[in-house]
Amino acid sequence: MGIVNRATPVAVVLAIVAAVTAILWLFRSSTVGPQHLVFFYLLPTAVVATFYGSLPAMLCAVAATLCAAFFLYDPLYSFYVTSPVEVGELICFVGLALIGAKCAADLLQPLLSLQQQNPAAEE
Repeated sequence: MGIVNRATPVAVVLAIVAAVTAILWLFRSSTVGPQHLVFFYLLPTAVVATFYGSLPAMLCAVAATLCAAFFLYDPLYSFYVTSPVEVGELICFVGLALIGAKCAADLLQPLLSLQQQNPAAEE
């Protein structure tokens, strides 16, 4: 049961990143090619941080960066990004996502520690 409990956040992270990547890839391929699609990964990263903590959210940020570089930036299906501006965008995104993941996870820490100290307060 311990492996399942540890694998659940990783599976959720990979499923969320895959779903968001598929939606953004369809959106990118069906339109002229909107800019800055990588920043749509910030909300799922914050949700993962809220429910599972900072480490799975950081995994989500790194996986989102790799998926964005591979599926959303030219040349497609390669980790090589041709434009230096887009490389800077990916670096800014991963920095912002990692900071946001840690902050979002730490926002719930006082609430969780209060609930653990005083279980009668929930009733």
